[in-house]
Amino acid sequence: MEHGVKLEVVKLLTAKRGFALLPSGRAIERSFGRVSRFRRLARAYERSPETLAGLHYVVFVILMLKNVAEVCA
Repeated sequence: MEHGVKLEVVKLLTAKRGFALLPSGRAIERSFGRVSRFRRLARAYERSPETLAGLHYVVFVILMLKNVAEVCA
């Protein structure tokens, strides 16, 4: 584990027929897809990486608050 990232190789079944669900990070892919809709994060406008990281935190907080609001409603 370098830089706190764990790489996991997902292999397909050899005799795959039809639909087979693979264990992967689909929720993470969905989250980063939602983040890309925020205009400020769509391009590399920021000069410092700290500002960009802070904006990512803000966006993820907004997304989590939306999820909480949907659950509570």
